[in-house]
Amino acid sequence: MDDIEIDEVATPELDEPVLIEGLPGVGHVGKLAAEHLLEEFDGELVRRVYATEFPPQVSVDGEDGVAELTCAEFHAVETDGSDLLVLTGDHQAGSNAGHYTLTSTFLDVAESFGAERAFALGGVPTGELVEEYTVLGAVSEAALADDLREANVEFRPDEPAGGIVGVSGLVLGLGGRRGLEAACLMGETSGYLVDPKSARAVLEVLEDLLDFELGYDSLEDRAEEMEEVVGKIREMQDGPAVPDDDLRYIG
Repeated sequence: MDDIEIDEVATPELDEPVLIEGLPGVGHVGKLAAEHLLEEFDGELVRRVYATEFPPQVSVDGEDGVAELTCAEFHAVETDGSDLLVLTGDHQAGSNAGHYTLTSTFLDVAESFGAERAFALGGVPTGELVEEYTVLGAVSEAALADDLREANVEFRPDEPAGGIVGVSGLVLGLGGRRGLEAACLMGETSGYLVDPKSARAVLEVLEDLLDFELGYDSLEDRAEEMEEVVGKIREMQDGPAVPDDDLRYIG
């Protein structure tokens, strides 16, 4: 196998699709958002990207236990507003060089479909449970910021701390160098829980920017499940203090 291989599954006609990147990251916000788009709009698989930078593993699915090599996938989505090219998967690259190589490949695929705009979706960690979800933004050029502000996206100096890493950051950095109009939408999230509510906050901004509508029943169901987890965490936080002597075996 070559370092990167692309399977062409289908090539539908899309009208200047917008690239939507939702790979795993903080709170799985971007991945949840991308998968919800595919669920609501019944996206069509168009490309699989295999890479030696992905973990050496397969997923096993179905009653017959069929194995599928780890990959990233592009799905074509038609909405009442914009056509979308949604990128998602279960993994990111395993090295710094791999992130650059893979992101360049992802951008090549997007450009082959005529994409001129891109949104990277993700989460920004707060380190604490979030009550009201704010979406932070970053853009490849200043002229793109006004539309995001009108959609209630906030821009904060020096946030996220340490910058945006992985594919989401490189979609802006490498995409901007190619002339792609790129933005990153980051929902605030605790950073230690899968966060459907943050994913919804990001999607609601995307609805406004790209002029389509979504239902949220399945995300609400997942959010209710996570609320039970959050409730238990709060109970533990509010519980009685543990004497120092009882902590001596906790690593």
